[in-house]
Amino acid sequence: MVEIKTDSALEAMREAGRVVAHALAAVREAARVGVSLRELDEAARAVLDAAGARSPFLGYRPSFAPTPFPAVICASVNEAIVHGIPDGYRLRDGDLVSIDCGAELDGWTGDAAISFTVGTPRPGDLELIDATRRALDAGIAAATVGNRIGDIAHAIGSVARAARCGMPRDFGGHGIGRRMHEDPHVPNRGRPGRGFPLRHGLALAIEPMLMAGGDDGYHAAADGWTLRTDDGSRAAHIEHTVAITEEGPRILTAL
Repeated sequence: MVEIKTDSALEAMREAGRVVAHALAAVREAARVGVSLRELDEAARAVLDAAGARSPFLGYRPSFAPTPFPAVICASVNEAIVHGIPDGYRLRDGDLVSIDCGAELDGWTGDAAISFTVGTPRPGDLELIDATRRALDAGIAAATVGNRIGDIAHAIGSVARAARCGMPRDFGGHGIGRRMHEDPHVPNRGRPGRGFPLRHGLALAIEPMLMAGGDDGYHAAADGWTLRTDDGSRAAHIEHTVAITEEGPRILTAL
């Protein structure tokens, strides 16, 4: 069931979104050559703890997962697309890193992701990140009252196709509010004018995931969580929680 939020609920979600934004900023600041993914998780945990927020990632176990998720961030490196588990891997010069983070504060949730390079970027990585950011911007621009979910999906997919990037077919964005994952599903490709109508008070996590190789193929790693590109190409993931309002889309997970 799709829940339409009141304006006061959106304000509460904005506070949760601020925590997410600060946690991602702390991770980005900490990320440098030699730092472990586990240390990045600790940086995000410190921000959540200081804000009195709970992580909706920690202990989360959807039906596909063999074990509960053990961290407060997903840390996906190079050919990992999403859901990477922060471990002892130490960042190397040229790594492409995607960090996904959520926060629950006073019963409301925010969810966002960033992608960046460490040290000297490899050829094509900055272009991939830029294409992913442009896809997100296009999806947000389409998140207006009177449009439909398909308009968001079509906007994202059009940017990805123009950039000749692949996208994992079965993964996309989602409704968000009292829980991290709510209805409706927000695909990253689709036909305009189709799907659930966008109304004032609807909150969505919009999250394009682009793969540089142009291939849509992906597979689950041995840990049962991390998704990796089939062709070994690099991937980027950028996300914001967005409220649909009469005044236009409002990003709830910005600083």
